[in-house]
Amino acid sequence: MISTRYRPLLLAALLSSAASAAFAGDDHAGVFGWVEKATLEPWGVEVKAKLDSGALTSSLDARDIETFEKEGDAWVRFRLKLEDEASGETFTERMELPLYRDLRVRGAGGVDERPVVLMNVCLGDTVYEEQFSLRDREEMNYPLLLGRRSIGHLGLLDVRETFLTEPDCDADSPSVAHDPDEAE
Repeated sequence: MISTRYRPLLLAALLSSAASAAFAGDDHAGVFGWVEKATLEPWGVEVKAKLDSGALTSSLDARDIETFEKEGDAWVRFRLKLEDEASGETFTERMELPLYRDLRVRGAGGVDERPVVLMNVCLGDTVYEEQFSLRDREEMNYPLLLGRRSIGHLGLLDVRETFLTEPDCDADSPSVAHDPDEAE
């Protein structure tokens, strides 16, 4: 008989073993690595994305960020400057999008306010409408960071692996719309 003290550990080990067996072999359907390729839609520009379970909100490299008012609503004007992983070319696009919300981030450097917009990203064969905080990530290794809110829509995250999927979206791809009732 196993002591009640050790039952939770045994249960955790059994569940872990069952999960490992379920995803053994080359079939990684529904499993994403901690770094994946993603495309920003509708442009199809391919970027490396870090799946970061330590962040709640996703973040995108953006430059020249400014908020402004348009017809009484708050908007954000910014410039994307990304290297397309597929072609090696630099993708530059100036855009204006409605401000979805403001995000206050606390870190070692203090408090940072960032605008958040809704944008589409393709991972695997699905397009996800997600919240992205905008900030200059030029000095970062990954121009796109996907936080827990986005990871929760994908499936499982295998932190031991990278590049388990390829972005493959077109006009007929399934899409997942942003849920405004999701916790901020």
